[in-house]
Amino acid sequence: MGDLTSRESAYLKQVAWMPQTIIPMTGLTAREQVAYTGWLKGMKKPEAWDAALAALDRVNMADRADVKTKKLSGGQLRRVGVASALVHGARILLLDEPTAGMDPTQRRVFRDLITGLATDEVRVLMSTHDVADLAEEADQVTVLQQGRITFTGATQAFLAHASQDTPAARRAEAAYTAVSALTPAQNSW
Repeated sequence: MGDLTSRESAYLKQVAWMPQTIIPMTGLTAREQVAYTGWLKGMKKPEAWDAALAALDRVNMADRADVKTKKLSGGQLRRVGVASALVHGARILLLDEPTAGMDPTQRRVFRDLITGLATDEVRVLMSTHDVADLAEEADQVTVLQQGRITFTGATQAFLAHASQDTPAARRAEAAYTAVSALTPAQNSW
């Protein structure tokens, strides 16, 4: 890959990615792991160190900043992953299957956290196979089937694909099933 233009470099500094699996770095505390990510994104060491604590505070983990990442629960490690994405001031967060493997309580806490972060300051783009993740939090939904977009639009328009007698807790799943059966020509977006 050649040298990045200044515009490409500026763009990349605004984007952060949180992978599906957050790997605890051996021997590092939560703050050290987040600061290391900041350093990798081009921050100076003291700046990354201070920003790491602020990022951990944003995800309600400041009290665990000095705990080794190997000792954190799965939900706490996910929050370290979000802090790592936020440490350098990203405006766009790309989250890959952010609630995979979480129990229902951890999922609710994590979704509340993401909803709180999704502001005019930070935009969140989430890739998920669990449609329950999008029912309450998402403004927009795009459904891909075998590399083709079968739906894109507002969440309410997506949920409208579920039959009216579908229980509220199953609407997103029913809408996904209905949309998945459509061809792009049948979809009204």
